[in-house]
Amino acid sequence: MNFSEDFLHYVWQFCSFDHHKLKTADGEELKILHQGFLNKNAGPDFSNAKIIIGETLWAGNVEIHIKSSDWLNHNHQVDKSYDNVILHVVFENDIEIKRIDGSVLPVLVLKDRIARDLIEKYETLFLTLTDFPCIAQIGTVDQIHIDSFLSRTLIERFEQKTELVIATLNELNGNWDETFYRFMARNFGFKVNALPFELLAKTVPQQIYGKHKNNPLQIEALVFGSAGFLNDQFEDDYPLSLKKEFQFLQKKYAIKPLEVSIWKFMRMRPQNFPTIRLAQFAALIIKENHLFSKMMEISNVAELQLLLNDLPVHHYWKTHYHFKKPADGVGIQIGKTSANNILLNTVALFLFAYGKHTGTHLYISRSVKLLENLPAEQNAITDKFTSAGVVMDNAFASQGILQLKKHYCDQKKCLFCGIGIKILKQA
Repeated sequence: MNFSEDFLHYVWQFCSFDHHKLKTADGEELKILHQGFLNKNAGPDFSNAKIIIGETLWAGNVEIHIKSSDWLNHNHQVDKSYDNVILHVVFENDIEIKRIDGSVLPVLVLKDRIARDLIEKYETLFLTLTDFPCIAQIGTVDQIHIDSFLSRTLIERFEQKTELVIATLNELNGNWDETFYRFMARNFGFKVNALPFELLAKTVPQQIYGKHKNNPLQIEALVFGSAGFLNDQFEDDYPLSLKKEFQFLQKKYAIKPLEVSIWKFMRMRPQNFPTIRLAQFAALIIKENHLFSKMMEISNVAELQLLLNDLPVHHYWKTHYHFKKPADGVGIQIGKTSANNILLNTVALFLFAYGKHTGTHLYISRSVKLLENLPAEQNAITDKFTSAGVVMDNAFASQGILQLKKHYCDQKKCLFCGIGIKILKQA
C-alpha cells in the first residue's frame, strides 16, 4: 500500500474504518468511546483516548504505526512516555509488542477494515502529478466548505508574515512608522526590484525625508541620488537640479548611494521601470510623510485607494521613462492593480500585525474588511484554482489560496487540509 502513518492518523481520528465487531489481535472485544486528540508534539500520537477492552475501561494514549514492529524501530520500548499507551493501532501486526513492565500491548489491526475506495482516493491525491493534488476533485466540494478553510489559511498566512513585521519592528526599537516605511518601500519594487527598494529604505530612513517635507525637489533628490541614478552627466534641467541637491544632502547625511546596476529593467514594461516607481515613491513621501499613522487612521477602503491616487509625480516623468531617454505619453500615476497590491501586501498586513501585537481586534477586523473589499489577485496559481472550479470573489480568498498552495498542496499535506479531508470523506 502506498500511504504513510499520516493516513492512518486520519483514519483513526475520523473513525474512517469498519467498526463492526471490533476485536484486538488477541481476540478481546474492543469498543472505542473516544479516539483521543491528535498530538502534534513529541510522544504518543493521540492523547486522552477512552476505550473498553473486554470489560475494562481504559483511558490514556494511542500510538499508530504502519507495522507493529515500527514500535521497536522508533525505540518506543525504552521511552517511558509510551508507558501509558492503552492501544497500538496498526495496519499490519507483524510482531508482538510489550511495554517496559513486560505486559503485552493490545493491538487493533486495520488492514481489512479500511475501505479500498478510501485508500484509492488517498493514493490519487498523493500520486497526482498535476498542479495541485485535488485539481480534479476540488470542484465537487461545496464552496462554503472551501471558503471556511481559506479563512484559516488566510489567517495562517498573515500570522507568518506578522512574524517578519515584528522582527523588523524589534530591529527598529519599536518604531512602527519606520517599519511600515521599509515594507512599503519593498512593496514598491513589486518582486523584481523589491530588494533594491528595501536597501534604499535602509539607506535613507524616513525621518530624513521628514526634515525636507516642504521641499519636494530635495526629497526627489534623496530618492534618486541614494538609488544611484544621479552619478551620470546630464543636460536636462531637472536631473541637473537633482544632482546638485543630492551632492549637498549626501555630505550632510553621509549617504552611500546604491550601485545603479542592482536595479532591474530587463523584460519589464516601461511603466514598471524602477525609475518610474522611484518617482512615484518620492511623490507618495511628498504627499504623506507619516504614512503609517495616516493609513492606520483611515477605515474606508475608497479613501485608502485615494491616498495612492493623484500623486504629485514630477512632470519630467510624463516625457521620460529614464534620465536622458525621452518618451511620449508616459503614465506617471500608480495603476489600480498596483495600488491594490500595495493595499493588500502592506496596508492590510500592517493592520493585522498591529492588531495582533497590541491585542486590538479592531485593526484585525479592518484588515479582513480591506481584503474582502479588494479584488482577487490574478496570477498563475489563482488561475489554476479558478479553472478547477474554485470561486474567488476577493483578495481574502486569493491570499488564502496562495497559502493553501504553498503550505498544503506543494507539501502534499492533504490530510491536514480541510478541503482534502472533505474529498476523502465524500462517498
